[in-house]
Amino acid sequence: MTAPDPAGQAAPAGAGQRSPGRWLAWLLALAALAAAGWFGWQKYAATPAPDAPKKAGAKGFGKDGPRATPVVAVPARTGDMPIQIAGLGTVTPLRTVTVKSRVAGQLLRLHFAEGQSVREGQLLAEIDPRPFEVQLAQAEGQMARDRALLENARVDLERYAKLFEQDSIARQQVDTQAALVRQYEGATRINQSQIDNAKLQIVYSRITSPATGRAGLRQVDAGNMISGNEPNGLVVITQLQPIAVVFSVPQDQLPAIMKRTRAGEKLPVEAWDREQKALLARGVLASVDNLIDPTTGTVKLKAEFHNRDDALFPNQFVNARMQLDTLRDVTLMPAAALQRSSQGVFVYVVNADRTVSVRGVTLGPTDGTTVMVETGLRAGEVVVVDGMDRLREGALVEVTTRPEIRQTLDGKAPRERKKGEGGPPREGAKGEGAKKGPPAQ
Repeated sequence: MTAPDPAGQAAPAGAGQRSPGRWLAWLLALAALAAAGWFGWQKYAATPAPDAPKKAGAKGFGKDGPRATPVVAVPARTGDMPIQIAGLGTVTPLRTVTVKSRVAGQLLRLHFAEGQSVREGQLLAEIDPRPFEVQLAQAEGQMARDRALLENARVDLERYAKLFEQDSIARQQVDTQAALVRQYEGATRINQSQIDNAKLQIVYSRITSPATGRAGLRQVDAGNMISGNEPNGLVVITQLQPIAVVFSVPQDQLPAIMKRTRAGEKLPVEAWDREQKALLARGVLASVDNLIDPTTGTVKLKAEFHNRDDALFPNQFVNARMQLDTLRDVTLMPAAALQRSSQGVFVYVVNADRTVSVRGVTLGPTDGTTVMVETGLRAGEVVVVDGMDRLREGALVEVTTRPEIRQTLDGKAPRERKKGEGGPPREGAKGEGAKKGPPAQ
């Protein structure tokens, strides 16, 4: 029985408790929502988006198939490859003369400017000639006196000879007079040499250039007393036209060089700047040294250049390139296309279907940015020179070209790219795959 309500009414049965059926309804509703969400997600995941790749998780695919990789490629060509021998050289003047005074005296004036081009025989400086003029006058006076004595002695000798014929004087007196004549003749010769010496000193007081070239910095100022024993002289003259370059090449190249020189050929030599970007001058091989340096295994060569534009300067460092021979009608390609691996050297060749193939090549001589291919590539085949980092055998590519690379292939010097400008990386640089093997076939 239920307890009576304080108000006198009984409480209904189940009041203050929740019904178990209500909980069950909530659970069934949640289960239905979960099931509907799961089925909806499965249907959404199974339907690809309009712009989604055809293969889930695949890279390099587009709407109609694999996505093409942009690359820079140029065709190999047929041309001439010069065989050159390179060496480090130093510009050396053919003549270097330290101008010194040949007489002692006061330096009156200088007739040249520092760095001026002077000619052989041009007046450079003057020394006070007055002491030598005094010596000349003294020698000429002595000469006049001795010449008068000689003439008088000769007259007496003629007179004594006539008297001796008349048997008026002794033979000894005639001989003594003849000896006196010879004595005065000797004195006049001495006087003449003194006159010539004084004149020579006057000539030496005018200092002239012994060679044609460029004058350096003056070592003595006008007004100083000089004696000719100054270690640095007055000025140094260096000949600039023509000028020479002395460079060294490996001794293994000497037989080929000597064979060409013995045949009377003039081997052309080029002088390039320190960075090997600018051609300074062209000349010919002048001589070969007579011995090999045992410490370096090299031999010195001397090339001569006209240097009319003064592009070469004494003691300047240059890179010398001597052309030994020329290979005609060979296959050439840019050196930027080369890739190296443990299996050897290879290139990426663009096929007709816009795919690339890995092709092993055998290289010949190299001339800057151009390399000769002996085997593995034919003229006209297109090789990749930039963008090969993402390539593999059979990859689809989109070929573009750049003017500077085409100029290089045509044998012209490429223009220097500015910082931040795109272009093919140098051989061995990061991104070229210098140490990366060829991709899997």
